[in-house]
Amino acid sequence: MNLPIFTLFPFIVILLSIAIFPLFAEKWWALNRHKLILSIALGLPVVGYLISYGYTHKLLEVVIFEYIPFIILLGSLYVISGGILLTGDIEATPKNNTLFLGLGTLLASLIGTTGAAMLLIRPFLDTNKERTLKAHSIVFFIFLVCNIGGSLTPLGDPPLFLGYLMGVPFSWTLSLWPEWAFTSILLLIIYFVIDTFFHRKEPFEALKFDHDNIAPLKLEGSINFLWLVGIILAVACVNAQTLSWFPKEPDPYISASYIAFLRELIMLGFTALSLITTPRHVRKKHEFTMHPINEVACLFLGIFLTMIPALIFLEKSTHLIKAVLVSPAHFFWATGLLSSLLDNAPTYVAFFTAAGIDPTMLSENSEIAAYLAAVSLGAVFMGAITYIGNGPNFMVKAVAEGRGVNMPSFFGYMIYSVLILVPIFALVTFLFI
Repeated sequence: MNLPIFTLFPFIVILLSIAIFPLFAEKWWALNRHKLILSIALGLPVVGYLISYGYTHKLLEVVIFEYIPFIILLGSLYVISGGILLTGDIEATPKNNTLFLGLGTLLASLIGTTGAAMLLIRPFLDTNKERTLKAHSIVFFIFLVCNIGGSLTPLGDPPLFLGYLMGVPFSWTLSLWPEWAFTSILLLIIYFVIDTFFHRKEPFEALKFDHDNIAPLKLEGSINFLWLVGIILAVACVNAQTLSWFPKEPDPYISASYIAFLRELIMLGFTALSLITTPRHVRKKHEFTMHPINEVACLFLGIFLTMIPALIFLEKSTHLIKAVLVSPAHFFWATGLLSSLLDNAPTYVAFFTAAGIDPTMLSENSEIAAYLAAVSLGAVFMGAITYIGNGPNFMVKAVAEGRGVNMPSFFGYMIYSVLILVPIFALVTFLFI
């Protein structure tokens, strides 16, 4: 039975809310309970229509086997990385800043863009606290650590983990390393040139103070790296591709399917070990709170519920969409531009479905792999174009402004992204897609 077209409206409303409320109702939007109220208010009518039109199975499948694993993975990475504290103050030279960003770019695929951003943003700000010109450094931090760096594993960015939940092999995203390396290295070179220019404009007193106040880097909570390795192994190994007895297509109506949650139980176990083994003062120094991950849980509850009608419509409109978007390049830009204006996780799912991607055929059909690469790169890379393209973007902006950095406005940030990122993405299209 076909759903009414108006069942798409709640999905559109919640995505527009993510874009608009932070700009025009910042204080109201800052409270997670308001996000939860919005998610429930928009999600419940959709639930009612899905049940009444015979889509109960689809509803349970999305909530139980996609939303819950999604939140558990993000929460585990966030909590464990929040137990690692890097302190110290190295000299904020262009070379050191570039190396810092390079490290963050590498870590993003291992511990997620959220985990890497929350681990490194405060020491990066501490390193640059003597610099008077540093907003550009935070912008590039968002480009690289919060977005592009997370391209290589399903752990890196929420869209890729959703792809993994839909059947994309864990190791497949490693095939994106040429695009990741090209884009990351080019951005690091551009950053080094820009930071060198601004470094030369710094007052002599600021540079001398920076040079005279170096403190050695110190790492606390290093036990958490062990728990992060456990998370990586759980996601990589506890799945249908590596375990013959693991359910390939979990069904909410079949009790045996719940063995699929073994992976999530293992991740929760490592999260508990992190909370037990990390000294309290480490998280206190890190200014660790559950607010950001609670925000994600509240918002994505509404997103996952309201996107189901859109997914159903897309599943039934694949041929029409592919008649308009006729190449991987089209899917790269369509996925990317929508990701930059809305949120990259549901956008990825929408175009993954629209492209008719069958993960079981990836090794046999190069065309399917090309479309999946285009959708994956578009969602992850172009989430960097605006503050609202990916969750860590706004988190980093808020932390930087809390430290007194005069960050660009919404459109000021887009001047950076349009002038720097868009030409690079055009090159990626020409060379790889």
